[in-house]
Amino acid sequence: MNAPPIISLKRATLKYGSRTLWQDLNLEVLPGEFLAVLGANGSGKTSFLKILLGQAPLSAGQVMLDGAPAGRGSRTIGYVPQQKGFPADTALRARDLVGLGVDGHKWGIRLRGKAYRQRVDELLEQVGAASYGKIPVGMLSGGEQQRLRIAQAIASRPKVLLCDEPLLSLDLNHQKEVSALVGRQAKGNGTAVVFVTHEINPILDHVDRVLYLAGGRFMLGTPSEVMRTEVLSELYGTRVEVLEMDGRLVVVGTPDAVFDGHAGEVAA
Repeated sequence: MNAPPIISLKRATLKYGSRTLWQDLNLEVLPGEFLAVLGANGSGKTSFLKILLGQAPLSAGQVMLDGAPAGRGSRTIGYVPQQKGFPADTALRARDLVGLGVDGHKWGIRLRGKAYRQRVDELLEQVGAASYGKIPVGMLSGGEQQRLRIAQAIASRPKVLLCDEPLLSLDLNHQKEVSALVGRQAKGNGTAVVFVTHEINPILDHVDRVLYLAGGRFMLGTPSEVMRTEVLSELYGTRVEVLEMDGRLVVVGTPDAVFDGHAGEVAA
């Protein structure tokens, strides 16, 4: 018997004034599924996460998480925000940042005993950050900091992991490492992942389905179904070429595309 969906949207519509970001979206995300959400700036990617987090309402339709309406503060959800570096003089240690995911939801004086320390050690090991657990986060690289954010996000053993552009400002190697961490969380722990990104290539090996938002419309399917010339051309209403070069997808001709800094490559 198949497991019920962790995320369910029915006829979901989001509008801002007279502008429709997406309409009549029907979507179910299963445990262990990795969903990539693509699209240019302003297409509604981050708004999609806010809907799931309970931070913004739908204009119409329904959104459910683990059988209940989406709402703020759900321990069902782990959240990795957009990459923002810590100031160099930040004294907070790496393990203490991760520890906020373990007991940061609690009020009052925290009695951090053996169970707490073991859980933090386990999380640091899980994301490959054990060697710098006692180092202040301000002294760490962007990739190392992002590993800690993932550890913090999965500390509560969430059923859903939401990632908002977690690869921004990271070099290619760190992009691949962070993508692999999230992919292992999906497949190894049965966590449903919603991964907002401009660029599909670093996560392509881990993605099950793509939700592509553009011009008030959307396309949903596997990467091979969505990332095609005819599909994106129909979505944008103009000719868009999808090319494969050295194992990477290159999207050319999107009218509102955002370039990611790689020569000749458009971030999807």
